Amino acid sequence: MTQTERGIHPSAEIHPTAIVAPGAAIGPGCRIGPFCLIGAEAALGEGVVLDSHVSVDGIAEIGPGVRVSPYATIGHAPQDLKYKGQPTRVVVGARTIIREHATIHRGSVGGHGVTTVGSDCLIMVNAHVGHDCTLDHHVILANNVMLGGHVQIADTVFVGGGAAIHQFVRIGRQVVVGGMSGVEADIIPFGAVMGNRARLTGLNLIGLKRRGFPRSQIHTLRAAYRSLFRTPGAFQNRVEATEAAFGEDAVVREILAFIQADSHRGLCRAGREMLEDEDAEAET
Repeated sequence: MTQTERGIHPSAEIHPTAIVAPGAAIGPGCRIGPFCLIGAEAALGEGVVLDSHVSVDGIAEIGPGVRVSPYATIGHAPQDLKYKGQPTRVVVGARTIIREHATIHRGSVGGHGVTTVGSDCLIMVNAHVGHDCTLDHHVILANNVMLGGHVQIADTVFVGGGAAIHQFVRIGRQVVVGGMSGVEADIIPFGAVMGNRARLTGLNLIGLKRRGFPRSQIHTLRAAYRSLFRTPGAFQNRVEATEAAFGEDAVVREILAFIQADSHRGLCRAGREMLEDEDAEAET
């Protein structure tokens, strides 16, 4: 069968030891290294590089410019005993980097049927993205991170090495998760968590500064955080008080909307961080 019939662009470079199943779509400028296995339903966008010993299975859509290191697997069956080979999918966004031994499983019939990794993400060595997870853009998973099924992670989140995220947990935008943490509840946008089991330790102040948030915005966020997690009274009353005091601020509204959205796991609450240390950090 010719390369054109197999859906391989003439400019693609495929090592003689690689196996590309008939029907796979291989875009222009792709480079497929030694001993890679590409399934019949895979589609690789322009300029995708599979270094060597990479396995892509099932209905897998890999965006342009993605680079995958040796022994990573994308699109294999979910670790779900209910799964019986149904046509679920995995989608990887443009320019994402997937390092050695990382695993990204396709969706399940018990979820929404697709696992999604956004653009410009970095999935480090031996990280696992379980079935039906949704990662937005610029997400970083450090070495040995484990995501259970159905986890949702918003933009610009960093998850430290060895952290484990329970099924159905939601992680808001620009969160930092400390290494070796066990996360079993939802994390508000811009939060920082650490521990087993993980607790909020404050806001991701370093991330906020790196992303160019002005000092006035950071001060407003800190005041809203204190209102939500450091004042007495029932939590719903604190939410209402925070909305009344800071509801005109778009970033605070984002946090409140996250808190008020549907949740399988409940909300990760604040631990006993030293507010004086947080104050000093905010002023530097």
